[in-house]
Amino acid sequence: MKRMARLALVACALVFMSLLTPLAHASVIVHGTRVVYPVEQQELIVRLENKGDRPALVQVWLDAGDRQSTPATARTPFTLSPPIFRIEPNQQQAVRLRYTGEPVPTDRESLYWLNVLEVPPSTQDAAQKNQIQLSFRTRLRVFLRPQALPLPAERAPAQVQWKLVPHGQGYALQATNPTPYHVSLASIDLASDGRRYSKAANQTATDSLLMPHGDTKLFALPGLKAQPKGAAQVEFTAVSDFGARVRYSASPTF
Repeated sequence: MKRMARLALVACALVFMSLLTPLAHASVIVHGTRVVYPVEQQELIVRLENKGDRPALVQVWLDAGDRQSTPATARTPFTLSPPIFRIEPNQQQAVRLRYTGEPVPTDRESLYWLNVLEVPPSTQDAAQKNQIQLSFRTRLRVFLRPQALPLPAERAPAQVQWKLVPHGQGYALQATNPTPYHVSLASIDLASDGRRYSKAANQTATDSLLMPHGDTKLFALPGLKAQPKGAAQVEFTAVSDFGARVRYSASPTF
């Protein structure tokens, strides 16, 4: 009964999250910005920490890309332990992530998402003031990496192919990822004719993720209205396995 009550609480929290825009910040943080899971590894530890001054009830699960997923609907080749737990203020919790061995592509990485749902405890003071206790969900990328891929992961961003193409009233950079890895692009600039043109600011991190084996995306350059007359250089940063932003440069084709 107690477990069912907790699941009901989490389900209600997900409904509220779809209706409300949080005005505060989550207290529970995840150590790291991504998880890289080699298939040959028995398990990985993901560490969470409660930076707040109150206990927090947390539920974790993985999904295959559906932001509307719940623990009941998500299907992935992973198990998490524990799936539900309480973190006291200024304390940490280790979550064990284990690959179940279900068949996945062996020629490329597979992408999943780790969901961390924080449900703050209700307080008598909040109830008296008719305040809504908001829940927070954090999603992190989980890359399941096969063995013996033909290229080291750190070399993948340098293999991205760039092309300058007409786009609307101006130009855009077209990026193609020929590698078996996901390439997470952070910043993208084109340096040409003594000027620098940056990609549109409204493109999100998801827009800037290049999937393996041929994924292509366009990055508009709002300030570039004519094809460069001289040499051009693409200067970009990509996110490494450890969350660091690494700088790269490449010569685009026209």
